[in-house]
Amino acid sequence: MTETVSAAPPPVASPPVDSGTSPLSFRPGRWIDGWNPEDETQWHSEGRTIARRNLRWSIFAEFLGFVVWQLWSIVAVTLPAAGFELSTSEVFWLISIPSLVGATLRIPYSFLVPVFGGRNWTIISAGLLLAPAILLGICVSDPGTPFGVLLVIAALAGFGGGNFASSMSNITYFYPQREKGWALGLNAAGGNLGASVAQFVVPIVITVAAGASLNLPLAGWIWVPFILLAMFGAYRWMDNLSSAKADLAGSAAALKEPHLWLLSLLYIGTFGSFIGFASVFPKLIADQFPEFSAIGVGGASVSLAFLGALVGSLARPYGGRLSDRFGGARITMLAFGAMGTITLAVVLTLSVASFWTFLGLFLLLFASAGIGNGSTYRMVPVVFSIRGGGTGDISTQRKAAAALGLISAIGAYGGFLIPQALNLSFQATGGYAGAFLGFVAAYGILLVLTYVVYVRSRHLRGHKI
Repeated sequence: MTETVSAAPPPVASPPVDSGTSPLSFRPGRWIDGWNPEDETQWHSEGRTIARRNLRWSIFAEFLGFVVWQLWSIVAVTLPAAGFELSTSEVFWLISIPSLVGATLRIPYSFLVPVFGGRNWTIISAGLLLAPAILLGICVSDPGTPFGVLLVIAALAGFGGGNFASSMSNITYFYPQREKGWALGLNAAGGNLGASVAQFVVPIVITVAAGASLNLPLAGWIWVPFILLAMFGAYRWMDNLSSAKADLAGSAAALKEPHLWLLSLLYIGTFGSFIGFASVFPKLIADQFPEFSAIGVGGASVSLAFLGALVGSLARPYGGRLSDRFGGARITMLAFGAMGTITLAVVLTLSVASFWTFLGLFLLLFASAGIGNGSTYRMVPVVFSIRGGGTGDISTQRKAAAALGLISAIGAYGGFLIPQALNLSFQATGGYAGAFLGFVAAYGILLVLTYVVYVRSRHLRGHKI
């Protein structure tokens, strides 16, 4: 789960503006010297073509990262049917551990593109996806595989979650400031859709022509050729930019800004809810409506859980668009209000609702979270600009860019917190109502926080955040 599809730049500084024409030079290893997308002549002569080529392969590699990141959300639910003896708590751990690792990896991944080069790191980071994909294929072929081994392999799927940060970092170097939003939005959208595709494809692949058994190893093996293709594409057609520099000073300055932590809380509530519920949705359907966990279509089974991640991903750009018109803080408030109301409706109807009512409520919840993702991210550069006096100087831009990367990492921890809250509720009460009521309370608190700090604050009053 990723980012308005107007995702904003990770912790990097924009290239300096140069009114003169900078000639490009090319070195072995596909290194490019003299890159400056703000140079109009360079951009229109050959820069745009190079940037678009790198963007296409970046989207494909990041898409596969999200696929691998979310594989265990569907595989873990099918393990009992394949002969694995796992408790509900163990299944929740297999679902949530990739998000914990992926969120943590986003922070160092943000700084690795300048170290290795964007092309080189895309090859490496895509290659790392082979480990969780292949090992998943091996370990699920034997129902006697210990839970500890399954947990370690599920943790390796976190490589896919980390890829988002490095992919966004790389693409931000290629595009001029006026086109970053669109390019990064496409990059983010491609990644987010990977979660939905994984949940749609895996049930079909493991059941088609499988008879009474499950071809569970195919859940991992099916992605290996695509990962190899992404590595080859990056090797053959992507580039390294010698001008890419890590902005450690900007990150250090952003960490001292109190609004970084307040906005991170809001983003845990929006993006964290999106990726958390996307991970756990197949499990919730299997527990509440087992007859709808896998719907037979021909010789295969389809899980409708993929609709949640799909709706949430498609709703993201509307959060950014509405924020441009009405202000990100107000749209974020509305998103939290809708999320709290819908979650309360889930609690009230959990024991009596039909599957279609349950599915409809969750799709509305995903849509609200998706809109909130876009609006919350839209708030970040605006808040930092106001805090910097509204001058838009380079120091403020660097802090805002760094904050966006750090907030994207912190928000991803919601993918761990949501499943674990549901796990604790089940262990304590045998049901999920307690966790959902906790989510309702959390959304209410975040709504009030947004109102007090960003709508009614006397320090920010008069600004359209």
